Formats: sequence, structure tokens, C-alpha cells
Amino acid sequence: MQLPVNHFKRALAEGRPQIGLWLAMTHPYPAEIVAGAGFDWLLIDNEHAPNQLQSTLAQLQAVAPYPSHPIVRPAWNDAVEIKRLMDIGAQTLLVPMVQSADEARAAVEAMRYPPEGIRGVGSALARASRWNRVDDYLRRANSEMCTLVQVETTESLAHLDAILAVDGVDGVFIGPGDLAASMGHLGEPGHPEVRKTIDDTIRRIVASGRAAGILSADQAQARHYLSLGATFVAVGTDVTLLARSAEQLAQAFKGEGAKPQRGGSVY
Repeated sequence: MQLPVNHFKRALAEGRPQIGLWLAMTHPYPAEIVAGAGFDWLLIDNEHAPNQLQSTLAQLQAVAPYPSHPIVRPAWNDAVEIKRLMDIGAQTLLVPMVQSADEARAAVEAMRYPPEGIRGVGSALARASRWNRVDDYLRRANSEMCTLVQVETTESLAHLDAILAVDGVDGVFIGPGDLAASMGHLGEPGHPEVRKTIDDTIRRIVASGRAAGILSADQAQARHYLSLGATFVAVGTDVTLLARSAEQLAQAFKGEGAKPQRGGSVY
């Protein structure tokens, strides 16, 4: 049996834009529904959604037959949690709140077997190796791992150049909500100062040769980020799509006007 190829990692390396959707419903059924919708990648969120290892596994299994590439966001930059996500078959992680080069390096090492990293060896028990049915899994797995790190505070931006220089970091993702809060604009990711900082940060990431990523449910803003060279851009979330569509349908029959949507919305 052959090791699954990480086509998302290759697309980023080649500079091909990848459009994604956030998954926060924590269930395989909606994950499978959107897996066939045409997105290049789907983010299974363990940081802000109530996912556990079992629900994450079920979603990885649901998405597996489809072209969309599953990315998992762990709750934290924790080597034990990352090891468990690797073992259930995740090949790409988006690691939150990376503030320094040392933290970025820790994320890279947690995703890789020695000597490149510190991932514990338990492949005989793991879905990742198909229970040791994948040919030479231990020696080949590292090459298919994709490490994405989130910069989302003023402190992380102060260390951005050092983070970008860490070997093994495939992409850097900007967290607009937390960045806005860190800059003194809580709940205002569309604030002009925040937008300027995001634009400048995308340019810095792209100039370094790394892939830049971001989430924006504002379609005009998402297209703007793509025009700046961002190559992995999430354009919405499953929960927001359901919530807003349900509201609009109910309001259409109750004779109420639709709720106005704020520009610059992350979600």
C-alpha cells in the first residue's frame, strides 16, 4: 500500500491558490456534505470547536474519499496532541498562536519522526500507516507532513522573519480575529489599521517564499488577499453558512428583513 500523497503541500510549494472552508460542526455528516462541494481543503477545528480525537477521526474518515484535503487545527502547540492527530491520519496541521521561531520549530518537530523531529513511533497501532500496511511508512512519512503555523498577535508579527526562517514551516496563516484584539480592536478585524497590518504581513510572507493563508467570509476581502499572493484562503465556515441561511429562510416567510452583515467579517 502506498503512502497518501499530500497534494495540498505540493500545491502550496507550486504557488497554486487553494480555497478552503472551516468545519466547526464536529460531525462527519456535514463534513462529508461539504467535502463534495469543490473546496480544495477543509479545516477540522479543535481549537474553537468542541472536537475530540474521536470526532476528528470520524471527520477525517468522512472526507477521505473526496478531493478536498483535510487540515486539522489542534487546540494548542502540544507535542502529545500533535502526535495523536498524526497517528489518526492527519498530514497537515494548522498550529495556533505561534509566537516565536522556537514555537514554530517545536510544531515542525512534533510532526516528524527522528532525526528530524520527536514524533513518537507507534505506527503499528495507527491509521496513518494503515496499521503498517503502507510501504516503509516510518521512513517516508516526514516528507508528506505539512506544517502551517498561525501568527495572530503583535508579538508574533515582531518575530515573523524568524518564524519564516524555520526549516519545515510550509505556510504561515494570519488569524484576523486575535490579531485585531491584540492590536486593541477587539471584534473589528475590518478596522483599517488591522487590514493594513494584514496586507503588509501577507506581502512579507510571500516575499519570504512561504505560503500565506487567512480566513475571511467577506468575499471581496478574500479575493483581495488572493491578489496579494495568499495561496491558502478559507472563505467561510460550515456553522455560519447554516446559521445565516436558516435565518434568511425564516425571515423570508415571517416578513422580516434580513439581518445586515458587517463588512470584513472573518466568519
